[in-house]
Amino acid sequence: MNTVLITAYAVNPYKGSEDGMGWNFILQAARFQKVVAVTRRNNGPHIVRYLAENPAVAAQAARVEFLYFDLPAWTRWWKKGPLLSLIYFYMWQLGLALWLRARRPAVDVVHNLNFHNDWTPSFLWLLGRPLVWGPIGHHPPIPASHLARYGAVAFCKDRLIGSLKHFFWHLDPFLWLTRRTARRVLCMNSTAGHRLGRPASAFEIMPSVAIDLPAAAGELNAETTLKIGFTAMIAARMVPLKGFDMVILAFAKFYHALPAAARAEARLLLIGSGPEEGRLNELLADNQLTDCVVIRPWLAREELLTLYQQASVFFFPSHEGAGMVVAEAMSYGVPVLCYENDGPGELTPAASTLKVPYRSFAANVEDFAAQLTRLHHSPLLQAAEADLARRHVAQHHTWERRGHQLHRVYQQVLAA
Repeated sequence: MNTVLITAYAVNPYKGSEDGMGWNFILQAARFQKVVAVTRRNNGPHIVRYLAENPAVAAQAARVEFLYFDLPAWTRWWKKGPLLSLIYFYMWQLGLALWLRARRPAVDVVHNLNFHNDWTPSFLWLLGRPLVWGPIGHHPPIPASHLARYGAVAFCKDRLIGSLKHFFWHLDPFLWLTRRTARRVLCMNSTAGHRLGRPASAFEIMPSVAIDLPAAAGELNAETTLKIGFTAMIAARMVPLKGFDMVILAFAKFYHALPAAARAEARLLLIGSGPEEGRLNELLADNQLTDCVVIRPWLAREELLTLYQQASVFFFPSHEGAGMVVAEAMSYGVPVLCYENDGPGELTPAASTLKVPYRSFAANVEDFAAQLTRLHHSPLLQAAEADLARRHVAQHHTWERRGHQLHRVYQQVLAA
């Protein structure tokens, strides 16, 4: 049996997003091969506790040996703010590879799972083993007319980070080495693949997003997806990338065009918190939505999953290159309303009619409001889109499928 070394900066079985992805990728890799998993020391207590509380998962993780690495304590002051945190992450990747090279682990393949971005290099090529890199992601710039609404500071911050990415793409020799030495690059979306400058045979699309199907998923059908009233839902951090302002303004346009009786049964469910929360509350008041909106801070994952079952549509106009909540919503038969982009737009079914192409911010408000009206007025459309979403996620975005994909990739790089 082959042994794979996986390095993952974020691994925590109690969390979602990057931490949950790291945990699940490691477990799936261990289904078919031995795994040496290396992460930061602060993740260790969570991993140990979770395995003690879940014997079935502990049995599944029996093929995993966890190792822990950190930079010296004096370097951790860098982990303040997004820019310094990125510098810390970069140095962690380098220090980790040097630490592993000194230990000379007996492995057949090395896999840099990392923090899912395409502009931070891996240094695992120093180990002299076939390298798998990713899934890596790519966030295209937020359109200027959309980002400008958040003010000059947010606009400059976003474009500054974009410029920093361009610096690494074009001038970092270690990123160039990573692209050239990786036997296989796993890409979260098509944009990341095209940006690599490698032949198509060197990379493949493997979204980092995946889910375990709900226990009752097999019992759901088109009839059970019909909801009482109409609830539009979003769950995310309240930051410009996620598009909360678009949700509020498009919902307001849709909501105020409804007859009074229909407005009484329409609801907007906003789940999350973040630096934009105050501004978004003002936007709700300005658009007279305070009577129909429910705002919840970020919830435990178990509670969040129950709320999907109340939603008629998951409204997610995010500009990011992925989105775990998209797969979760679809697994509960909730249609996803999003941009026709390389993130949520690629995760949702190709046949879905709920994707909106980018236009100006004002035009997209009109577009999304029209889609909400279509869904509200047609229970049959809701049911059809719900069934399409549920079948799509079962076929393409389960952790079981990711496990088989990883196994195939490892076998291919070893045979090359």
